[in-house]
Amino acid sequence: MEVICLSRCLSVALALFCGVSWPQARSALAPENEVPLRPTAWLPEGRVTTVPLPKGRTRRLYFTLKKKAAVMSVAVSPCDLPIEWSLASRTLKDKPVKAVQWSTKKSTPEVWWRGSGTEEKMHSYTGNAMDTYTGAPYAPASIYIIRLRSKEQDTRATVYLHEGPGASGAFPLLPADPRVHTLGVGMTSVTLSWAPSPSLTRLPHTQKSYDYCVLANPKHNYPSLCAAREGIRKEKAKDQKRERKENRRKVTVWPILKEWWWQQWETYSEPQAAPSSVPDEYADLQCVCKGTENVCTVSELLPDIQYYFDVFVIDRLNRTSAAYTGTFARTHEEARPAITQLREGELRWVTFRDGGSNREQLFSFRPRGWQQSGLLTLQSCGGGQKVQVTVSSKGQVLTSQAVGDDLAQIWLQGSPSYLIHLEREGPTTGQASAVADTALPEGLRSSVKMQTSSAYHRRGVPSLPSTLQIKSFNRLRSCNSATLAWMGTEERSLYCVYRRKLGKAEGETEGVSAPTAPCLGPESRSDTERILCKYFQELNPRRAVTTAVIGGLEPGTAYVFDVYLMRRWGIPIKYASKTVRTRKEC
Repeated sequence: MEVICLSRCLSVALALFCGVSWPQARSALAPENEVPLRPTAWLPEGRVTTVPLPKGRTRRLYFTLKKKAAVMSVAVSPCDLPIEWSLASRTLKDKPVKAVQWSTKKSTPEVWWRGSGTEEKMHSYTGNAMDTYTGAPYAPASIYIIRLRSKEQDTRATVYLHEGPGASGAFPLLPADPRVHTLGVGMTSVTLSWAPSPSLTRLPHTQKSYDYCVLANPKHNYPSLCAAREGIRKEKAKDQKRERKENRRKVTVWPILKEWWWQQWETYSEPQAAPSSVPDEYADLQCVCKGTENVCTVSELLPDIQYYFDVFVIDRLNRTSAAYTGTFARTHEEARPAITQLREGELRWVTFRDGGSNREQLFSFRPRGWQQSGLLTLQSCGGGQKVQVTVSSKGQVLTSQAVGDDLAQIWLQGSPSYLIHLEREGPTTGQASAVADTALPEGLRSSVKMQTSSAYHRRGVPSLPSTLQIKSFNRLRSCNSATLAWMGTEERSLYCVYRRKLGKAEGETEGVSAPTAPCLGPESRSDTERILCKYFQELNPRRAVTTAVIGGLEPGTAYVFDVYLMRRWGIPIKYASKTVRTRKEC
């Protein structure tokens, strides 16, 4: 007999250690009457019990009822994942005899299983919301089994048993309409309201054991407060993991050794005194609204984003909560200026008013051809002030860059239409105006020169000269002529030369009064100032130098020469102005 008992105990220990089930041994008892070899978990009445649920394993809770209990209720609240739970009643045909020898060594559920009886399923539920079963006891002599199982991941659930009629009082009560309503939606705020909880309305004003907690997030609604806390914890863990990765990339060996050195000293520091006050259990929730008011305005939201709002009523004494039916709302988008349609090859001046009333402007462009390619060229004329240009299509940003005095070329390809967003940045209005006064005529302050054109037969942006400087040769300068040279490109292009005669006062300053604004194109010049236009092309960029001899000049006179690269696509490119004085005597 001792050998049999010893072998049975060893089998029990192996089963508990390895996690395998008891083998189906041949015995006089039916297989369904075998006792599961696991510790018996009794569910106490009137106490909230938290049950861990490992993935794929069924957890069982047992309880019995008092003889005088007329009604019972079982409430199961999953945390963050759907679970399966069921309630069954096992009834014996004959009441177990206490005088049996092995009854003193067995637990009560084992005694019920060893006897002959039947088991009947009373209730089952699958989901992630709180579920409550309420009903009469099944039979006077019964043991009840609650089975809980999670199929997806490890999670937990809370179980509460209540005997007798009426509400248990362990969980806050929800009103007949548990929905959260939206009173108003703005660009950065949303106002919510909900029916008050009966748990709060029944309490006297002196007792304040209940609170509302409003949470907002841009992802989804939470079915319970436990799910919300779990989601917040996971988000913080992701952020901390991302920060650790970034810190690993930045730190070097010496900071690591330095940090380790100080940690060795900190380990021997004096222990800190424990805090006198108990920390708030729900401090990690970061409720946007907290209190007993059933109206909340959630502010500091981002425009044009859909937010999800959840309202929970929390019982701080019992450490339980109940969730209202959450809602969602999309904040209004920012007021944007009207979108202007750009025509093919149109040269447009985009001006910004002083005072920042229209710091941004929107344009749209549809390139021709099935290739859906085009060229956008821009140049700022704000005297050192930059403009941020952002090109997007179908809600996705394709490129974004700052445009200054230098010409910017943006290649457009692959979309039927493009949205061009211009926003002014750079120095203050007063500084920009002071610089622009000397270079730009009235009405061209804080402006951008822009042109869009289809380029369905091109594969990329046109090439630009390596330098925009004009060189004059002193040896080739005479009383009535001057020789100029400038860099070209490997593409065949037209170059036009303009001249302007300076007066005696301007000639003495040697070109200080010459126009220096690079965005002023040939359209702002008089036809009488154009002296020649020539085509030029050189496949070798290092040898792409062209010259022009300018004749018909007056002796001892100063002239300002400007060269423009006239392109079929994009705005003309202006070279830096060059001042040349002819010789007085030859």
